[in-house]
Amino acid sequence: MIYKGVRFTKHAIEKLRILEKYGLKISLNTVINVVENPTRIDRRGKQYLAIKPLNESHALRVVYEIRKGIKTVITLYPVRRKRYGI
Repeated sequence: MIYKGVRFTKHAIEKLRILEKYGLKISLNTVINVVENPTRIDRRGKQYLAIKPLNESHALRVVYEIRKGIKTVITLYPVRRKRYGI
């Protein structure tokens, strides 16, 4: 699925549904915002790990790759901000 120029894998879409079941509703726009405007970005091989705060205690970490010039979100997960120092 491509949304606003960013491709989402089936796994990433399913992860959004799973997080919603646990009470954490994250929109596609929020994920795109993390990818396009991260507070911090790390790299492991071909993968980029973008992170941006969600609230006072948690941040969202998004793993993506650039495939054929399109940013492709592989997975995403909430993390504690203090663990990443943001």
